[in-house]
Amino acid sequence: MGIETVRLAETREQVQETLKHLLKDIRALERMLSEDLFETDIVRIGAEQELCLVDKYAKPLPIAMELLGKMDRENVTTELAKFNLEVNLDPLEFTGDCLSRLEDNILIELDLIRESIREFEGDIVLTGILPTIRKSDLDIGNLTPLSRYKALCDAINKLRGDEYDLRIQGMDELLMRFDSPLLEACNTSFQVHMQVTPENFAEKYNVAQAITGPVLAAAVNSPLLFGKRLWSETRVALFHQSVDTRKAGDHLRENDPRVTFGNEWVKESILEIYKEDIARYRIMLGSNITEDVEEMLDRGDIPKLLALQVHNGTVYRWNRPCYGISDGKPHLRIENRVFSGGPTVADEIANTAFWLGLMNSMGDHYRNLTDILDFDDAKMNFIAASKLGLDTKFRWVGDKSYAAIDLIKEEFLPMAREGLKSANIDQGDVDSYLDIIHDRVESAQTGSYWMVQSYNTLVKDISREQALTAITNSMIKNQRKGEPVHRWAVARQDDMEMWQPSSLLVEEFMTTDLFTVQKDDIIELVANLVEWRRVRYVPVEDDSKHLIGLISMRMLFREFNDIVHNKGSSSKAVEEIMIKNPTTIHPEASILEAVELMASQKIGCLPVVKNNRLVGMITEANYMAITARLLKQLHSAQASEK
Repeated sequence: MGIETVRLAETREQVQETLKHLLKDIRALERMLSEDLFETDIVRIGAEQELCLVDKYAKPLPIAMELLGKMDRENVTTELAKFNLEVNLDPLEFTGDCLSRLEDNILIELDLIRESIREFEGDIVLTGILPTIRKSDLDIGNLTPLSRYKALCDAINKLRGDEYDLRIQGMDELLMRFDSPLLEACNTSFQVHMQVTPENFAEKYNVAQAITGPVLAAAVNSPLLFGKRLWSETRVALFHQSVDTRKAGDHLRENDPRVTFGNEWVKESILEIYKEDIARYRIMLGSNITEDVEEMLDRGDIPKLLALQVHNGTVYRWNRPCYGISDGKPHLRIENRVFSGGPTVADEIANTAFWLGLMNSMGDHYRNLTDILDFDDAKMNFIAASKLGLDTKFRWVGDKSYAAIDLIKEEFLPMAREGLKSANIDQGDVDSYLDIIHDRVESAQTGSYWMVQSYNTLVKDISREQALTAITNSMIKNQRKGEPVHRWAVARQDDMEMWQPSSLLVEEFMTTDLFTVQKDDIIELVANLVEWRRVRYVPVEDDSKHLIGLISMRMLFREFNDIVHNKGSSSKAVEEIMIKNPTTIHPEASILEAVELMASQKIGCLPVVKNNRLVGMITEANYMAITARLLKQLHSAQASEK
């Protein structure tokens, strides 16, 4: 999707024109493979670093275009949302000190971005999913204003419709509806590329598929989304659903998602994948293609295969085949898309070293890997690792089961060391990066584990929004230090030094665990809810979750006082006493708006409503929690001055 000239393929003629070019590209690729035109005498590696831009309160900062204008660096580019950037690293030959050089190159680029973003009072975060991201940040207004991103969103909407239901079940459950594909912008990753030859593509690609689950288990880093503890690598479920163009069918017809692990081993060639993707997935985007690939090959030129690259960019394989040109020679690559950004650059390079080492040695240990490992087991290993991380139990070769920690330590790490050694990687790099993997696995402290432990500790004493802010600030501090995640202490309340409640939105501090009644319920039920759940206000909603009324504890006292004096009945319906059409507020309003509204209306409860449906509540208790934190901050500041 880095091609600037893409457009939505809207008409029948546009789709047919794109298909024509796509089929020509496939024929050209077949010819190039048969004529041995591909580079085979060198192995290069490369990487793409995605990152989040945040303001001084650790919330998304949508200034990508302004920041790029200030930096003016060709290798730093846009992503789908205005609060993300991507750094494209120069490829390096896979030998010697390439791993430490890659780390140095990333650190240099990140320092330049940090220096530039200071002017905007912001910072950057390497993460799989930014803990502080809010639903309001995913408004289509935060879409990066470039034609290719609008074309992609329009294409997804055209195939799927303009509503997206997100369902993810983990320790908590997330069930939300969105109206934009910008949901995918929650994800930020660290993508690693490895150049392969046409002859060994099938073997290497199958190895990449086989090791995806165990490698991911050691690298999970995105357990939180909207304050919910979900999968160890929630990016996998989120990405799968956010760009899924399928609709529910009437029967069990096979219908693959565009985010896919694949369906079978590759037998001979990269062409199998490209042909399958053309067969399975409809054309979404076109481009202004002028090259005649057949004529170019006839005169000895190498075509860019633009139609093939555009289509390949709309099918999101976790291990993606890539075609490219370096110094006038075509080459093939495998792109690993499973790694989150972070937790630190050292962790990212350690993950890279682990993957590359296995890619370089697995075939020597298992020459007939596809005969002794079932593809469905490899696929399920990936899904299981996404959910459970290092708690996964893997099905490995010979139909044997291994705990993730045992498989990684006893088999995969020694194999990775061999693979790096055979590529003549400097021994110092081999030891330093694979020792990070070993120590991370030994301690069981992945980025996901650290986040969940920090969250569980913090929410015992502070609000969910405060905990997410503290976690994000702690990540920023630790990333500046560069210590790998297995050495991090859990985030503390002190990490919220820049926290300011005046910048909060209603959705960040409202109560969402609601107990409601309906208009035909009896008031005795409401009284019991007040006692059992220790709440002061009970919303009244209909079967469609539309707010229709509100009952306060004071109203109940008055009603039961009448009952005591023989003036009423506890069997009276809720509808008879409720406040009809209570004052409400939108979840994307500010905390100051909520305070002013409650003060002006002299009310102690403010239901939060979106699209006419109840989504939360604000009461005096919410403000008490914020006030308590502010008083503690003030006390700490005064104590430090003495």
